[in-house]
Amino acid sequence: MFAKLQLDSNCFPVVSTFAKTSSPNVGVSVPTKTGVEPTVKLGEQRTGGTSEAEKVSGFRRSTENQKPGTVFGPELENPDGRQRRTSPNASTSGKRKNLGAKLNWVKSNAPVRKAHTKCSTKWATYGGCIPSILQALDTVKDLDEALRPWEDTLSNKERSIILKEQSSWERAFEIFEWFKSKRCYELNVIHYNIMLRSLGRAKKWSLVESLCREMAVKGIAPINSTYGTLIDVYSKGGLKEKALAWLEKMNQQGMLPDEVTMGIVLQMYKKSGEFQKVEDFFKQWKMDERGDGDSSHDDHSLSLYTYNTLIDTYGKSGQLKEASNIFSEMLTKGIMPTTVTFNTMIHICGNNGHLDEVKSLIQKMQELRCPADTRTYNILISLHTKHDDIDMAAQCLRKMKEEQLEPDLVSYRTLLYAFSIRHMVTEAEDLLSEMDEKGLEIDEYTQSALTRMYIDVGLLEKSWLWFMRFHGTGNMTSECYSATIDAYGERGYISEAEEVFLCSQKNKKLSVLEFNVMIKAYGYVKNFVKACELFDSIESHGVIPDRCSYGSLIQILAGADLAAKAQHYLNKMQEAGLISDCITYCAVISSYAKSGRLDMAKKLYNEMIEFEVKPDVIVYGILINASAEAGNTEEAIGYIDAMRKSGLPGNAVIYNSLIKLYTRVGYLKEAEETYKLLLSSDTGPDVYCSNCMIDLYCEHSMAKQAEEIFRRMKRNGEANEFAYAMMLCMYKRLGRFQEASRVAREMRTLGLLSNLLSYNSVIGLYSLDGRFNDAVATFKEMLDDGGVLPDDFTFKSLGLVLVKCGISKRAVARLEAGLKKDYQSGLQAWLIALCTIVDVEVDCEEDGSH
Repeated sequence: MFAKLQLDSNCFPVVSTFAKTSSPNVGVSVPTKTGVEPTVKLGEQRTGGTSEAEKVSGFRRSTENQKPGTVFGPELENPDGRQRRTSPNASTSGKRKNLGAKLNWVKSNAPVRKAHTKCSTKWATYGGCIPSILQALDTVKDLDEALRPWEDTLSNKERSIILKEQSSWERAFEIFEWFKSKRCYELNVIHYNIMLRSLGRAKKWSLVESLCREMAVKGIAPINSTYGTLIDVYSKGGLKEKALAWLEKMNQQGMLPDEVTMGIVLQMYKKSGEFQKVEDFFKQWKMDERGDGDSSHDDHSLSLYTYNTLIDTYGKSGQLKEASNIFSEMLTKGIMPTTVTFNTMIHICGNNGHLDEVKSLIQKMQELRCPADTRTYNILISLHTKHDDIDMAAQCLRKMKEEQLEPDLVSYRTLLYAFSIRHMVTEAEDLLSEMDEKGLEIDEYTQSALTRMYIDVGLLEKSWLWFMRFHGTGNMTSECYSATIDAYGERGYISEAEEVFLCSQKNKKLSVLEFNVMIKAYGYVKNFVKACELFDSIESHGVIPDRCSYGSLIQILAGADLAAKAQHYLNKMQEAGLISDCITYCAVISSYAKSGRLDMAKKLYNEMIEFEVKPDVIVYGILINASAEAGNTEEAIGYIDAMRKSGLPGNAVIYNSLIKLYTRVGYLKEAEETYKLLLSSDTGPDVYCSNCMIDLYCEHSMAKQAEEIFRRMKRNGEANEFAYAMMLCMYKRLGRFQEASRVAREMRTLGLLSNLLSYNSVIGLYSLDGRFNDAVATFKEMLDDGGVLPDDFTFKSLGLVLVKCGISKRAVARLEAGLKKDYQSGLQAWLIALCTIVDVEVDCEEDGSH
């Protein structure tokens, strides 16, 4: 038996179930379900109002001669939400009216609406009397008159065709009721299936349920296609739970869905995005069909429709391998793929970047002589534009025309958008001319893209003419006006943006969208006064500012360091009850923190807490970083504790800020723990953070740990001048002059001698290591090439060189005093002294000019 889905029947509204009785009209025998009392018993009648079926048909039906049956449940849920129970004591007054007396909506023999020519052509394919019957029904509204010539000779098949070929559910239902009124006609499950589909597509749910009850009463047992029809119409009608309920009822009756019904269920799950359920249901169905509980091997060939559904499902769920396997199985079992199959596979492979497979599929299409259609080329155009092969995309359009295929709106719009974003003006205009010749409508999305193209390439006049073409029709929407304003505003064409805004106002299309993008446009050109004035005028135009209105203005002002002004609108936003998150607070807090107003940043943070607006990690990161920069260690740690208590995980920004803080206060252990978290994060530590750790390790003479970070930075190409200088200082402090000299050589080779710290580190190393010539040469380089002025640390190292070379400390002291008295003369005296004792050629006059 088909395994039941894991569905709780209590979750579904009670729906009617087909009676499990055998009908003489259908060659299917189904065991009778026990324990369910028929709603309508033999010989009983019903009263109480006119049903929707009776309203449509114009007469009531008696229940005489109806066979007893079982309905799916005692209650039915109507579309209006109310439930009704069919009373067993109900009766109907009067006998059935003669249909020949005309239905209540028929006033005369007025002709029915003429069918399209294509319908007449299709009718002719039936042969026999069917074309004449359908023509009569299409031209004569009165059924007695229309069907009189064939009234006594209509077969079951002919009645099925007649019902199926009706274009409106009302006409089909009218004919169906007419058949029932003629007792000589047999209505079987196929006829009911046709009507269930027609009424279901029209979403006439009460009539659908009424027919289900009627089938049960008459003992017309449902077949596979009956359940498939009900599942299909309810799922497509947006009532998925009812569709699932019918599937559950089918399972309860022990009926295994046939492949068509199974395909309907797969489509239902696919369209709702439940791709795993598609796969699970299909595998379960295969096991139940085989009867051995094994779905791993199956020689049974599925239908083309099922294969296409599975391929599309796997594609939409990103399971390219599974989709390819199904496609291969399809070919192996001799099922010829159609254009739809190939289109799906091309789309799947292309979206996953497998362009070689796309080429193979196109070749396979040609081998099998499977013709490409417009959708095939549309998919290829989209794929080529996605992969920036605009020439191939354009060639696809030409190829489509060569093969006598008509490009549709999708073809033109896809390629036109691709031309516009690449600023291919000539190509875009040629395509536009072609669309105009064909009378193809240019949608707002394409219109906006073309406007932006003209603006981006500086063709302002053309952009304005293009805008006026659509504005002049009076049909432009608020969304299109706002997109155009935004396009001008982003490029700084503020007068044009203002003109579009006025055009929207004249056409009475102003909405909050136009105000929002116009405020943003003023932000682009830094006209903050006008941005505020426009915002303040919104309500005078009968428009209420929304979250985006406030958010845009606050972000603009906060970014311009106008924190106090931004806070003014933040307060108004709070009063309007439009703050639902901390984004706007974050912008203003950041603005205050950037300007050093930590007191105001802290005040806004406390206000957030008071209004129960939860800060996020970004807010905490700003406050922690600002506090650390300002040396407010206690406050920074307080924010860290608050963040942890709120359960927010740290991020790279937070960790980097913490390491800065811990470095400043010398918290080595805490810094190490935080650095480990950074190493395990997606982004890793930034260069500044790694330098901080090297600095901390150098301060603690922890060479091994510092070297580890330094090597990682070098591998990643992140080691900068500061990192090299810190490592040199550490080796120098530890007396490891060989390693220090190696670092100094690397710095010189990499061109990393440019700032005072680096020069001082190298000069200090050479003076300690007795390399006096190198020390003086580096000093000369510092003055001549680097243009860096020495400081007290520089002269301290150079003084050591002089002392080690025999110059007295008193003489060195006089040189230091000379610097304070007259810096230029004193610097020249240092150079003369250094040149005297070391073998370095120096033009003292020239150098003294520094």
